[in-house]
Amino acid sequence: MLRSRRSPAADDKLAPARHKGAGVNQPRGLWVLFITEMWERFSYYGMRALLVLYLISATGGPDGLAANPGFGWAEEDAYRLYGLYTWAVYLTPILGGLLADRLLGTHRSLIVGGWIIAAGHITLAATELFAITPGVPVGLDTSPGALVCFMAGLGLIVVGTGFFKPCVSVMVGQLYQADDPRRDAGFTIFYMGINLGAFLAPLVAGTLGETVGWHWGFGAAAVGMILGILIYQYLHPRYLAGIGLAPERRNAAADQRPVLPLSSVEWRRVLVILILAFFGNVAFWTAFEQAGSSMNVFAAQSTDRTLWGLLAEPFPATWYQSANPLAIITFAPVFAWLWVVLGRRGLEPSTPIKFCLGLWLLGLAFIAMVAGSLQARSGGLAGAHWLLITYVVYTWGELCLSPVGLSMVTKLAPAHLQSLMMGVWFFTFSLANLLAGEVARFSVVLERGDVTFLVPGLAGFYLMLVVVPIAIGLALLVLTPLLKRWMHGVH
Repeated sequence: MLRSRRSPAADDKLAPARHKGAGVNQPRGLWVLFITEMWERFSYYGMRALLVLYLISATGGPDGLAANPGFGWAEEDAYRLYGLYTWAVYLTPILGGLLADRLLGTHRSLIVGGWIIAAGHITLAATELFAITPGVPVGLDTSPGALVCFMAGLGLIVVGTGFFKPCVSVMVGQLYQADDPRRDAGFTIFYMGINLGAFLAPLVAGTLGETVGWHWGFGAAAVGMILGILIYQYLHPRYLAGIGLAPERRNAAADQRPVLPLSSVEWRRVLVILILAFFGNVAFWTAFEQAGSSMNVFAAQSTDRTLWGLLAEPFPATWYQSANPLAIITFAPVFAWLWVVLGRRGLEPSTPIKFCLGLWLLGLAFIAMVAGSLQARSGGLAGAHWLLITYVVYTWGELCLSPVGLSMVTKLAPAHLQSLMMGVWFFTFSLANLLAGEVARFSVVLERGDVTFLVPGLAGFYLMLVVVPIAIGLALLVLTPLLKRWMHGVH
């Protein structure tokens, strides 16, 4: 079972870091985990920015291979693989969390996962070594070597993320006592590390992939993951000693304690996690994850990326993927400050209300995509600003919901179930990503005119993403009084 995993001696070593830590009085170990997660997210978002564009890029034509050949898949097929891949990436942390709790410890699990992820990105880059047939979509019958290599790379990333992802967030939670008021601000700072990596990834890996060669982009993602894990292994003994130890290294007396059944209070707190995770989190990320699929293709095919003719050549479509993390880097300190100030005055919204705010802002953000789709519907190109407005506004929603959700799991979950509940939290991301892939496929159906949602074409699709999140936010608002009672004093 997962306890603090620190000896009294380790507590003494960490005491100065807790109370005199660098930067806004945070534990020094937070910055090690910040850097590690930054590079892991660089690798993930670098590949994510390229995945759908790579899959739908033409292999070539009668004159031979395209200058930068992809797989030549139809959009609907690319969206489905995107959904299945991102579903699997967030599904495996459930098993990874159990292994970390019972066998490996979060420290060892993180290292194993990081190296497997790096191997996956290298394998994706190696797809370039296999021949493909010009003018024909890549498949088992046409280019089996390329397809198998690519799928193997995706599989390695899925497995590695299962080991890595639940552990790094749990280790952040282990830096704080249960009632430490710095916890929410610490998770917001940690979330900035995620988004610093996500900001750099499209600018580096995305640019290389679109302009030099797809395999260069995948290779850049591998370099990022290798850097992250090397830095972590070097700094862990100094700044994270006693954090994330394997079960056999825990205090012997703690190991002999029986695992007690959950109390009624613990059960209700777990139910709060499950309701907000499966109801609020799934709804939010199903719409949010259009960024890597339908919105990514909209940027590439339907957006004026010359900035109204100011640029001689369009900038890479993947650069739009940096807008959301840049907005988080800009606004995360504001939100961290806001929660602390409101908390001191007794005005900080409860966790369920923050979920409502996140969903409402998400829905409002997609109004800009409705406007952009209407502008592009006649065959022209949407202004570059519509996507930018959407990314910025739904970033505000993300800051209300996502770092607060991570903190909620570590505050409400029983100590011996924290890695498991973190795995369940990431399972809801998994479910949301699977649904996001299918929702993106539905955008093609709407664009063809087979189905209409209030407004014809893609405008109707994005209008649906306005209506649904706002409605779910209102439903959560109705449930908020009950959820607050079940939290039993945890804010």
